[in-house]
Amino acid sequence: MTSNGASVLFIGGSGVISAACVTEATRQGIDVTVLNRGTTGGRPLPEGVERLQADVSDRDALAAALGDRRFDSVVNWIAFTPDQVQADIDFFAGRTNQYVFISSASAYQTPATHLPITESTPLKNPFWQYSRDKIACEDLLMQAYREQDFPVTIVRPSHTYDETKLPLSGGWTAVARMRAGKPVIITGDGSSLWTLTHSRDFAVGFTGLLDNASAIGEAFTITSDEAPTWNAIAHEIAAAAGVEDLQIVHVPADAINAVDAEWGAALLGDKANSSVFDNSKIRSLVPWYRPRTPYRQGVREVIAWYEAHPEEQVVDERLDALMDQLAERWAV
Repeated sequence: MTSNGASVLFIGGSGVISAACVTEATRQGIDVTVLNRGTTGGRPLPEGVERLQADVSDRDALAAALGDRRFDSVVNWIAFTPDQVQADIDFFAGRTNQYVFISSASAYQTPATHLPITESTPLKNPFWQYSRDKIACEDLLMQAYREQDFPVTIVRPSHTYDETKLPLSGGWTAVARMRAGKPVIITGDGSSLWTLTHSRDFAVGFTGLLDNASAIGEAFTITSDEAPTWNAIAHEIAAAAGVEDLQIVHVPADAINAVDAEWGAALLGDKANSSVFDNSKIRSLVPWYRPRTPYRQGVREVIAWYEAHPEEQVVDERLDALMDQLAERWAV
């Protein structure tokens, strides 16, 4: 496993995935420093984690916060565009032995012509700007690796969740609809396969790459091996929420895109396509990576969290009304 004593800087560190990785890295004895604007998003940092406060987009503030410190690994959880990545290349060159970029599995060819998806699957997503930006970031980083020996490692998560996140569009809105006897909207016929990974499982694979010389210049997919259909996912959520009579209305992704471009782009560029991944490469470097949280268990934890936090049971009224319209139009 990753050697204790490695020093790692997490830029971000309070998100769904990053908070779990901070916790796992700390558990392994890694010396973790988190730099962010001072917000935790409800996910407090573990004891022993050093916190630095700065806005990473303000390079003078970043320089003031870090001084002349070096880190074995630097992980930027909040870099999304090439200009942000170029700024990191300029700033961290010579300051770290490894720069970890968090890309996305949605950068892979969409829809994929072959399953399972591997790291050799082409990067091409004509539907979603978010994914195209991630691809451009990867291209820039690999150019820096080839030409400047910039020590990059690329990680591509797919749909990763913790106890606060539901996979259906609208989040809690979908559960509220289920409990009210209203239909939920599932794209296509609901038979496409979708990989769901709990963040605490992801974190085990991810931390195995930190301060790992064999990961330099490489890209890794990190997901679970469980890929239920969207229909099955909806039924697992309903069961966890105590709903016995789940109603589903299937709506084509194109039809959703026609009435809500943001929702549609996330479907056409990601969720409407079957996504099944081969995790052989991450296991070749991190052989102890074995996801242990099936979605049936994970979603029960999610519903329990919402029940304990009623203030988070927020219904998106605009999306709820749109779902009513789609259900009326497409109900069989």
